[in-house]
Amino acid sequence: MAEGTAEAPLENGGGGDSGAGALERGVAPIKPQYLTTKEQFHQFLEAKGQEKPCRETELDIRGKLYLAPLTTCGNLPFRRICKRFGADVTCGEMAVCTNLLQGQMSEWALLKRHQCEDIFGVQLEGAFPDTMTKCAELLSRTVEVDFVDINVGCPIDLVYKKGGGCALMNRSTKFQQIVRGMNQVLDVPLTVKIRTGVQERVNLAHRLLPELRDWGVALVTLHGRSREQRYTKLADWQYIEECVKAASPMPLFGNGDILSFEDANHAMQTGVAGIMIARGALLKPWLFTEIKEQRHWDISSSERLDILRDFTSYGLEHWGSDTQGVEKTRRFLLEWLSFLCRYVPVGLLERLPQRINERPPYYLGRDYLETLMASQKAADWIRISEMLLGPVPPNFVFLPKHKANAYK
Repeated sequence: MAEGTAEAPLENGGGGDSGAGALERGVAPIKPQYLTTKEQFHQFLEAKGQEKPCRETELDIRGKLYLAPLTTCGNLPFRRICKRFGADVTCGEMAVCTNLLQGQMSEWALLKRHQCEDIFGVQLEGAFPDTMTKCAELLSRTVEVDFVDINVGCPIDLVYKKGGGCALMNRSTKFQQIVRGMNQVLDVPLTVKIRTGVQERVNLAHRLLPELRDWGVALVTLHGRSREQRYTKLADWQYIEECVKAASPMPLFGNGDILSFEDANHAMQTGVAGIMIARGALLKPWLFTEIKEQRHWDISSSERLDILRDFTSYGLEHWGSDTQGVEKTRRFLLEWLSFLCRYVPVGLLERLPQRINERPPYYLGRDYLETLMASQKAADWIRISEMLLGPVPPNFVFLPKHKANAYK
């Protein structure tokens, strides 16, 4: 045997021929810096096998239809309906990071993903770098998602006054610490949803976008309204177009007022990487089909009832089919019906398309059900729910979260 080579280890006490004609074994001449022991070799493989795969730094959803994270109405059964009609990307409802860290089961339920959701993210709301980073670390160990989104668009006072949602647009240092902290612990891309700014006519997004890009955000969605505007004015797509340039090369999705394939086409002409659809999906979840097929769908009242029937079926599967599950499904159905009643059937319109800011006048549909579905009264929404889930319990009260239109 040549000098300087070691004899190969013999497994199971040697084995092989021991006669004079046996093949003499040697060792492959590996460079010393790569050599290790058998124990270290197996320890290394075991440790690596338990590690998470490499971080995906890019989120390639350009040109895809993104269903917005919708508080209350963007629940799992509703997202299943939208997936069926062609939504490409879905996101769980806004989850408050402190509630998650406290282990609130109702908050953790918001992060649940259905198997049909092939590109799925979760959205977090919080105001402080330590809690948001800790929450991101917890999520990376416990949930299977394709991205995590930070909510910097929520306008409600409860969130804003604590420094979260839209308030982060004015708290640049804290915002940066949150983004960088979360990015360090996540193994999936980090995205952000923002508004044009806090005050009307004081746009901040164009200044913030290059910073978000530098901090490592993978994608931003811009809702074309300020916090002050809420939904009182039309979304500013001209400003979104300016922001596309400010964000480049980071992809920017646009959001606001899309209710038809024409609206979607105009939005894409601004140069955005894609569009997020929010209220448009609540008014007509088949909007995703209309955009993909570039047509107006004059959907019948019976087809619309079938969609509601499927929603209740998905609801009972998700929330349970006991009394509590039935009533939870009913409440979420009623919340959705408070938006659905604003849809005007295509066949009744003198001019196409319906605009999202156009509230329907009183009208009679082509059949009783179409007329019933047009009612703005909660008592009629109740009647539709009873067709699908049976009578409401005694002393039932319903007040939609987004407007004071009560049923007692």
